[in-house]
Amino acid sequence: MSSWFRVFFLLIVCLLSSTFVHGRVRNYKFSVVMKNTTRLCSSKQIVTVNGKFPGPTIYAREDDTVLIKVVNHVKYNVSIHWHGIRQLRTGWADGPAYITQCPIPPKQSYVYNFTITGQKGTLLWHAHILWLRATVHGALVILPKLGVPYPFPKPDHEHVVVLAEWWKSDTEDVINEALKSGLAPNVSDAHTINGHPGPVSSCLSQGGYNLNVEAGKSYMLRVINAALNEELFFKIAGHKMTVVEVDATYVKPFKTDTIVIGPGQTTNVIVTADKGSGVYMVAASPFMDAPIAVDNLTATATLHYSGTQLTASTLTSTKPPPQNATVVANNFTDALRSLNSKKYPANVPLTVDRSLFFTVGLGINSCPTCKAANGSRVVASINNVTFIMPTTALLQAHYFNMKGVYTTDFPGNPPTPYNYTGTPPTNMATTNGTKVLRLPYNATVQVILQDTGIIAPENHPVHLHGFNFFAVGKGIGNFNSKTDSKKFNLVDPVERNTIGVPAGGWVAIRFRADNPGIWFMHCHLEVHTTWGLKMAFQVDNGKGPNESILPPPKDLPKC
Repeated sequence: MSSWFRVFFLLIVCLLSSTFVHGRVRNYKFSVVMKNTTRLCSSKQIVTVNGKFPGPTIYAREDDTVLIKVVNHVKYNVSIHWHGIRQLRTGWADGPAYITQCPIPPKQSYVYNFTITGQKGTLLWHAHILWLRATVHGALVILPKLGVPYPFPKPDHEHVVVLAEWWKSDTEDVINEALKSGLAPNVSDAHTINGHPGPVSSCLSQGGYNLNVEAGKSYMLRVINAALNEELFFKIAGHKMTVVEVDATYVKPFKTDTIVIGPGQTTNVIVTADKGSGVYMVAASPFMDAPIAVDNLTATATLHYSGTQLTASTLTSTKPPPQNATVVANNFTDALRSLNSKKYPANVPLTVDRSLFFTVGLGINSCPTCKAANGSRVVASINNVTFIMPTTALLQAHYFNMKGVYTTDFPGNPPTPYNYTGTPPTNMATTNGTKVLRLPYNATVQVILQDTGIIAPENHPVHLHGFNFFAVGKGIGNFNSKTDSKKFNLVDPVERNTIGVPAGGWVAIRFRADNPGIWFMHCHLEVHTTWGLKMAFQVDNGKGPNESILPPPKDLPKC
């Protein structure tokens, strides 16, 4: 082999290996525009990305760099969150308005730039300001690196299934009226499967989403709950589902006929079309095991075998679980275990540097202008602190050492302990504050999330930005540090980014604070986030540039 050819050959090898190691650059453009849309036999203007509801699916592979230019063509300020992406050192691209960035004003744009490191699976993206995520949302699919197989038999086909809610009214009007009154907002008018409610009694003429299948083939459904305020059951008539992944982490596979999925959560299931022929109902219905009003309409779609005509005789229907089917929900969540294989280990922190105890729940504060609520308003809090949104982004204030934007005195424990799931205290008022909790780089953190019975116990799907965590334990009643911690699963607990705190119970999570920046934690029921059930962690820089926040991009929006 001549010397010049050897040099040329080595150069090609280096270029190829660089491509595979560092991944590709994926470019997307999101135009945020209004779109006239008809559902439930009624039309309205909705905010969309590229005129689609749900919005476009982003596809990438592990190690790819993703650049998404978001151009705002609507009257609202806009920001987009890439839910579940770790954003290692790139908090500027995380998306929650006034937490990691100022929102994108009308007629302006911003490029979200992040690298997908060590992640693969199904996530989602959604607006993270006001209630815009009702219609501004979509799937984010991260494929494994080229040549890396799934740790389960490869399905023949894959489909994205996005679950959501639909209001006939403008959702901004819905929440604004609620804030003015001090009361809870109106519940949605329907649920949707890939943007469609399916036929309902008030609008029998509207069609539903069809999932076309061939007999004998296997299908991976990437199920996403993009609903604003409701946990949902999902099932398919006559078919079992094999669960293989949640929140973009592999789990030990198990079969079920029903999954439960909270807002912000994702679940990958494999369905085998083993019936030969027919049309089978797909149903998404609410799960609520507390005395709280929900939208009780079931969204329907069809699993449609090729060659079968849809008639009353060919359709096999299914009955959704009762709305308060706690046992069905628990059977599903209790079966989730990390795969914990040699290739995909569960790196659970076995020791804890910071142990935190957070109560999550509702409260009642004074509101002289709230006539409908007799001079008071419903609020929400963590450790009795109702979070007040700043007018300057917290990450900006942190990076540039700006004073007066927030304080670092968020309490690590409830200020006044009481029987959290028993009789509520006579004083149900909360304190207001823009407070964060400071963590040293690489600290191992345990957080007990304890529901309270103030107003009503309720399941809270809590989402932590910037990290995955392990759900090492859960229970009903008040957490007992002496007895409950002895039952923690530190071997193969499920790894997630969003976890349901059981109504009248608690959940324990652990994570390693290896991502410097400001990271939001909040209930993913949008009404509770609006009411103040949110806080943020400030994770300090570590040693050297590789453990420090990157500088902000030049096009970062200004407040």
